[in-house]
Amino acid sequence: MAHPVSPYLVPGFYDTALAKGRHRDIVGGRWDETGRIQMQILQDAGMLPQHRLLDIGAGSLRLGCKAVPYLEPGHYWATDASRALMLRGRAVELAEPDRLPEHHLIEDSAFALPGIPATMDFAIAFGVFTHLPLTTLQAALIQMRPRLPQLRRLLFTVFLSPDPAAGSRRQPDGVVTHTDRPPYHFSAVDVVRACTVSGWCATAEQIMLPRGQVLIAATPAP
Repeated sequence: MAHPVSPYLVPGFYDTALAKGRHRDIVGGRWDETGRIQMQILQDAGMLPQHRLLDIGAGSLRLGCKAVPYLEPGHYWATDASRALMLRGRAVELAEPDRLPEHHLIEDSAFALPGIPATMDFAIAFGVFTHLPLTTLQAALIQMRPRLPQLRRLLFTVFLSPDPAAGSRRQPDGVVTHTDRPPYHFSAVDVVRACTVSGWCATAEQIMLPRGQVLIAATPAP
């Protein structure tokens, strides 16, 4: 039986989860820990309160509930395949929802970034491309490059494997990744190549992340 490209693309996935009150669970668990790690990554990359942040695949605002109070009002933008999920996060996870205008939460499953200003300073996609094939990662990078001309840093996570064609691999934190179904793994060479042909300069950062994910830091190529 064929596996879905991503579990998040299964029809009714979000509606069912929201109806059960599982807005935190469906974004991968480790809610507070992962949100704190994302904030630390961004601050280590130089993000300050006056900067503008784009949270790609923001889910129910696991990062947003920490970034919105830190950033100046209106400086956080987010995209996700489900706007309803982001709105649930805004309603129940933010101490001051008014710091985040609703129109800053944009439904976007194709990485087209509709309505996102060109003035973003930082963008992060944490645990997004781990559930999508390499072709989708490269297509997303191609689309994002002209939409984010002023970006200081794009940060995203992937799973890596020294032999990505081998089938399955148990990552350092225990999760099993695959070549042909989510969660996916890639070779480091293929990830860097996908960035290069898409107009980005990228490096893999040496930092331990939940479930053995690897942080890729990219900047727009000159």
